[in-house]
Amino acid sequence: MKNSEIKFNITLDDNRMPETIKWQADDSGIVGEKDCSSVMISIWDPKDSCTLRIDLWTKKMMVEEMQHLYYETLRSMADTYRRSTNDEKAAEEIAAFAQRFGKMTGVLK
Repeated sequence: MKNSEIKFNITLDDNRMPETIKWQADDSGIVGEKDCSSVMISIWDPKDSCTLRIDLWTKKMMVEEMQHLYYETLRSMADTYRRSTNDEKAAEEIAAFAQRFGKMTGVLK
């Protein structure tokens, strides 16, 4: 059995707000740490039947970047939901919402 590790290195300011976020993954094909502006992690806890979340973004991340991140995340959630459940109808609803969100926020012209 093979193990694969994903690491995040977060530098915080005096108020515990992220200054920098760097990530590294064994199977990413990228050597060394890579900078990023945001990370959103959802973890399913089967024991308590709940989702644990980590949502971080740097102070320098612009609102437009956050809107684009959310649009792309919603789009990928639709695809992941479709692949994991085969529920085409619900996946299309998520994708339709992502489309409306993208237009509302100006991510899509």
